[in-house]
Amino acid sequence: MMIGGAVGAVSGSDPAPDAMLDTGIMNPMIDGQAMLPQRDIAENLAASPMHTRMAQALKETGIVSALKANGEFTVFAPTNAAFAQAGRMSSAELARRMSYLIVPGTYDSATLLRMINEKGGDVRLRTAEGGTLIAKMNGPTNIMLMDENGNVADIAIYDIHDKNGVIQVIDKVLQPTGSTRQVASNTRVGG
Repeated sequence: MMIGGAVGAVSGSDPAPDAMLDTGIMNPMIDGQAMLPQRDIAENLAASPMHTRMAQALKETGIVSALKANGEFTVFAPTNAAFAQAGRMSSAELARRMSYLIVPGTYDSATLLRMINEKGGDVRLRTAEGGTLIAKMNGPTNIMLMDENGNVADIAIYDIHDKNGVIQVIDKVLQPTGSTRQVASNTRVGG
């Protein structure tokens, strides 16, 4: 598993023997549950014991259907513990936050690291909500995200490849500022 361009181990995320199958991709496990690359993002989030609250939020807000559609996405997925720290949210706020954590395009750790290095230390990612997340290094091997309010989340488990993108597990629920914006297109940004 790649962490900031270096091989590293993350607690509870050892690769599953059947997580590779015929794709050649070796995904980490989450709390003993295999994250299979032939599943879509929504299916892997629903299977993750650490993401029951996010899976429910995606379902409640209707965003789950977008993550099952054609297209490539990167989802920065907060854990259940991160949701507990964030407190209660209204339905509208929950929908905005879920869309803010989705970036059109596939950004695995190697891509993020390359972009951070090419851009001189940080890269701006346009979210599906229309806002911006900033990815930069937090030490020599960890990539962190900063929201528009200056809140920071570390990527705790990297590169869960899915048939329609990648999941990066984060330790905080990040949030946009201001009012609702135009939805971003499914293209790479920051490059």
